[in-house]
Amino acid sequence: MPTIYLSTFIRATPGVTFDLSRSIDLHQLSTKQTQETAIAGRMSGLIELGESVTWRAKHFGFFQELTSKITAFEKPGSFTDEMVSGAFKSFKHIHKFESIDNGTNMIDIFSYVSPFGILGKIADYFFLKKYMEKLLMNRNLIIKQHAENPAAIH
Repeated sequence: MPTIYLSTFIRATPGVTFDLSRSIDLHQLSTKQTQETAIAGRMSGLIELGESVTWRAKHFGFFQELTSKITAFEKPGSFTDEMVSGAFKSFKHIHKFESIDNGTNMIDIFSYVSPFGILGKIADYFFLKKYMEKLLMNRNLIIKQHAENPAAIH
């Protein structure tokens, strides 16, 4: 099971970073390159424990749908979302927010299982893990920009 670990320093409180990380609207802004939009479940605002959202996005030239649900929630320290249905066999994304000097260390632990057995493992090795890491890094950059400069939200 591939796992991506990311750590992003953000000059904002854990509470601000936590809320921006669960914002449906900011998520859509951070994934505009894949045309990702919420189409069912929580479609705007801040997602909460037990809620789900269905996303429609274009990856590798094809539109796909994926539903995830918030399965753990400890404001402002962490929350977890897990895939309910979608292109992966499964995924779990743990979001952690640690208070450190002058800000927050935002930690992502994203574990997934690709479909298609050995073909999925080959895809992981050659491109899928890097692709997912790039998506998460871009998302984190948008969260960082908005947390550190609230006037930049558009």
